[in-house]
Amino acid sequence: MRSNTINKTKILVVEDNKSIIDGLEYLLQKEGFEAVIVNSKNQAISYIKNNEYDLFLLDVELPDGTGFEICKQLRNVTEKPIIFISARAEESNIVYGLDIGADDYITKPFRNNELVSRIKSVLRRYPAEGKNKNVIILDNLKVDLDKAKVYKNSEEVFLTNLEYKILLLFLNNVNRIVTRDELLDKIWDIDGNFVNDNTLSVYIKRLRTKISEKDKPLIQTVRGIGYIINKISD
Repeated sequence: MRSNTINKTKILVVEDNKSIIDGLEYLLQKEGFEAVIVNSKNQAISYIKNNEYDLFLLDVELPDGTGFEICKQLRNVTEKPIIFISARAEESNIVYGLDIGADDYITKPFRNNELVSRIKSVLRRYPAEGKNKNVIILDNLKVDLDKAKVYKNSEEVFLTNLEYKILLLFLNNVNRIVTRDELLDKIWDIDGNFVNDNTLSVYIKRLRTKISEKDKPLIQTVRGIGYIINKISD
C-alpha cells in the first residue's frame, strides 16, 4: 500500500500490475487526488472496512479473487462511485460489471486523459455529503432518481420510458460526447426492440423540447459524432 494525501477526494485503487500501479499513482496524484493503492481482494476488503473513500477504481482480475466480488460487497455498504479498469473487454463482462453496481467500465489499455475525465464525470454525479445523492440538478432541470421523475423550473415534465432512459444515459456522461452508435447500442424500446437511427433522432428532438428552454438546448449536437451535455450545476 502507498498513499499520498493531496485533497479530500480519496480514491482506493485495487490493482496488482506493478507497471500500471506506478502509472496510476503518478497520474492520480498529479490530478490532485489522494491515491491509496492495494493489490488484492482481501487487502481491499480490509481497507474498505477501516477507511472511507470517495471513489473505488477496481481491476477485475486479482490474485485472490475479482473486482466483481469487491463491487458486490461495496454495494451492500456504500453508494460511492465505482469504476472498473480491466483487460476483459468482452461485452458480457462490461454489462455484468455495470449490472452489479459499477458506474463505469474502462478497458485496458486506456488513455490517461480519458480515465481522468471519466473519474471526474462520475464524481460530479455524487453530491457532497449532506446533499441528496439521489437528485441531479442540471441548470433548471431536476431529476429525482428515487421517484424517476423529472422537473423543469419546478414543474414536472412527463417523459416516456425511452426518453427517460436516454436522459439518464446523458446524465451518466456529462462533459463526454455520447455517439449515436452508443445510443443505438444501449437504448431499446419498452418492447425490447432496438431503436433505429431515424427513430433515435425523433426521440432526441422530443426530449430536447421537453427539458430545454427555448434556444438553449441542454443536449447539444456534436456534428457528425453525437451529443453532449457539458454543464452541470453544483
